[in-house]
Amino acid sequence: MVARITTFAFDGVEAQPVDVQVQLSGGQVAFMIVGLPDKAVGESRERVRAAFAALGLALPPKRVIVNLAPADLPKEGSHYDLAIALAMLAKLGVLPEDQLSRYAAVGELSLDGRLVETSGVLPAAMASEALGLSLICPEACGPEAAWAGGGVLPAPSLIALINHFAGRSVLPPPKKGDLLEAPSGPDLRDVKGQEGAKRVLEIAAAGGHNLLFCGPPGSGKSMLAQRLPGLLPPLSARELLEASQIQSVAGLLQRGQLSRNRPFRAPHHSASMAALVGGGIRAKPGEVSLAHHGVLFLDELPEFSSQVLDSLRQPLEAGEAVIARANRHVRYPARFQLIAAMNPCRCGGGPGASACQRGPRCAQDYQSRISGPFLDRIDLFYETPPVTAVDLSLPAPGEGSEEVRARVARARERQSGRFESGPEGRRQVNADMPPAAIDLFALPDTAGAALLSEAAVKLALTARGYTRVLKVARTIADLDNSDAVRRVHVAEALSYRFRPASSTSSPHGAAIAR
Repeated sequence: MVARITTFAFDGVEAQPVDVQVQLSGGQVAFMIVGLPDKAVGESRERVRAAFAALGLALPPKRVIVNLAPADLPKEGSHYDLAIALAMLAKLGVLPEDQLSRYAAVGELSLDGRLVETSGVLPAAMASEALGLSLICPEACGPEAAWAGGGVLPAPSLIALINHFAGRSVLPPPKKGDLLEAPSGPDLRDVKGQEGAKRVLEIAAAGGHNLLFCGPPGSGKSMLAQRLPGLLPPLSARELLEASQIQSVAGLLQRGQLSRNRPFRAPHHSASMAALVGGGIRAKPGEVSLAHHGVLFLDELPEFSSQVLDSLRQPLEAGEAVIARANRHVRYPARFQLIAAMNPCRCGGGPGASACQRGPRCAQDYQSRISGPFLDRIDLFYETPPVTAVDLSLPAPGEGSEEVRARVARARERQSGRFESGPEGRRQVNADMPPAAIDLFALPDTAGAALLSEAAVKLALTARGYTRVLKVARTIADLDNSDAVRRVHVAEALSYRFRPASSTSSPHGAAIAR
């Protein structure tokens, strides 16, 4: 006979059921784990053996075979420990085998038999609930697993589980972790001057558009970007669940605490491709996935490796990061809003003593690190002017994040109502409009269409650039409470469109301008 229990292998954020089977047979004494285990899974032998010894149990002098089925699915991680130990306890008669059929299990064992917190408990709990099973997990993971809504049995140790099944004690069900509801983060009122930049930031927030700030050091680019999450509406229930699953797989959920605030990720410019897009030996989610339904901020944009930046092109278009391996593909959701900031040139390009002394060539060389196809995926470009002492001496602005957030919420409500009855049948923001929806909702009036056609020729807009101008114009119209996209909306959208500045007469020789 074979003792068995269910556990899970993670394919991206999806938890795939794995049947853990334990058999004791005659023959040479051995402890074998089969079914494509990685090194961490293979080391479960020693952790289980030590945990049993701490309980006063010894493995029988037989051939122990642990099979992780399906055998062609790679198994990675230390969370298989608990399932292997429970199936083995059932095989030894310590636990009732019929009761284990109602459970799935994830958790890592310490050498003294305690259960250690592990990653991926939230998607495992959701998969268990879908299978009609309760989940056994470490006690520290109970508040996280409770968010799935199914049965959860959190345990501090193996001995506590044995006592629970034997009826000598009862393990209490877990309570959900805290849910942070209130918007947090810095306020837009802290930014003095830069009223034009605030307007662009509001448009980006209302339509979910990608944005690039270009300006000299100290002009407030990073301050503005850090205040974008405070302008966005809180995560919906579905978005919260999707973002939390990614954080769970990455091991970032602390004590099961979830937040409805939009994620904000700001990796350093030395980040590798694997760190940004995802990868590594176990194909962990990268920054683009950790920013799912939130904001990815890339400061000092040209300082990132050109290969790293170009690796963002596919996630920006598809809304997911695909990590290719020799035997499989791992997919992580990555629908994020990109905000970037850069100086006009390596010298800074500011006024006075910080002005560039090398001429236009310096800016052209610096900005040529960013490829044209990457820039074509940015909807809004704004050149932030220097902040003067006069700006800093002014009183704080009367309008802060709360007022702008209210306008953004109204604009997004208009989009939600529009797309619920649109071709996709789901809620979207303007930045995600499919071509059919553009034809229905974003075509401008006659004057606006004439202006756009003329500008498309003069600015040499690509097809992608043309449609992105229409999407931005639709967002500006939403902020204006207008059903029609008029010429004034198209004109403002075109003013934020990127174009080479070789035709400009910027005294700093900037190679990018609006």
